[in-house]
Formats: sequence, C-alpha cells, structure tokens
Amino acid sequence: MSLDSSTILGLVLGGYLIGSLSFAVIVSRVMGLDDPRTYGSQNPGATNVLRSGNKQAAVTTLLLDALKGFFPVFFVKLYGAQFGLDERAVALVALSAFIGHVWPVFFRFQGGKGVATAAGVLFGIEPVLGLATLGTWLIVAFFFRYSSLAALSAAVFAPMYYWLGDRIVWSASQAELLAVILMCVVLVARHVDNIARLLRGEESKIGTKKSATTSDADSN
Repeated sequence: MSLDSSTILGLVLGGYLIGSLSFAVIVSRVMGLDDPRTYGSQNPGATNVLRSGNKQAAVTTLLLDALKGFFPVFFVKLYGAQFGLDERAVALVALSAFIGHVWPVFFRFQGGKGVATAAGVLFGIEPVLGLATLGTWLIVAFFFRYSSLAALSAAVFAPMYYWLGDRIVWSASQAELLAVILMCVVLVARHVDNIARLLRGEESKIGTKKSATTSDADSN
C-alpha cells in the first residue's frame, strides 16, 4: 500500500518532534543543574550530564533519550498495520526521531550525537537487533575502555546485524535497512572529533576523570 503525502508528513513531523525533546537539557533543568550545553563538551547527552556529578540525572537522560527512539517505532511497528502503515512508515518514524535528537528544533538544533536514541530505535525495529548492537557496544567498551570506539563499532555492525537477521530471525525490509544505514552514517559523522583523538591516542577512556571545563566531545 502506498503512503500518501499527508501520512508521510505526519510520520516525519511526529517522529522529529518527539526526537527533538532534548532530555539532557530538560532533566538538568528539572533537577536544578547547569545547562549541559554550557560546560564540559557542551554536548547535550548523558555523558556530559554525568560531568555535573549527578549520576541519577545522567542515567535518567540516557533512559529517556533511548525511550524517545524506542516508543514511536515500537507503536508504529505494533499497531501501524491496522492503519495501513507498513515497514516504510516504521523507517520514516525511526529516522525522524533520530534526526530530531541530533538536530532538535526546540533547542536551536543543538543536539546530542544520537547513540542512546539510535539504540532505542534499533530495539523498536527488532529487539534482537538492539540486543546484538548493544552487545557489540559492551564488548568493545569492556576490552578497549573507549566509549566512542564502542559507539562507532556498534554503528558499523548494526546494518550487518539487520541484514544477517533476515536469514535467521526476521523478514528484512529495504526501507528499515536504509534507515539503519543512514542513522549509522550520521553517528559516524558525529564522531569525527572522537575518531581523530583515537588516532592520535588522545581519547579519554571510560572511568577517566575529566575536568568539567574540558572541551572534548562525548560519544552520546
């Protein structure tokens, strides 16, 4: 079934607006913390919120950023068929929510790098895909202690996992695969500074204490 222009616009706009809720900023305001865009890496993500010293705020940000990617995709995946929505609608919502996080309209388009939101989107598309990608992040992070390298590795492998899943678990969709590939391309592009520091041997490892005034970029 073809998607009409109004349906496409509604899906893209809805996903984008949900994604544009920058929970790093919102949670910090609610908990009386400084705006994460004013300290550390100035990146509105969970990693930078952690630099405020408030672990609860960081964990809350991480979960909410993931959930805003998961729920829009999950609901379209679960209930979309009865409204004539297919896998193309899932792909549109997935990509729109992710783009909303990276370039949020509510926060002057100053968004995070999208790792948590992308993870939520992947879990929404296929839980096994989300688990495989998360597992990649955890393995790389455990052995190499670089959050950015873990994120980049997960981004590279996610499309491969989706493609392989077609032969094992689910029926692949070209639209969903394209959405996953585009998200991963954006993720890699958002980590250019991290890649440069990794190559120079200057990237901070997980657990390394960093000054609140550091300008290093995060991986979330």
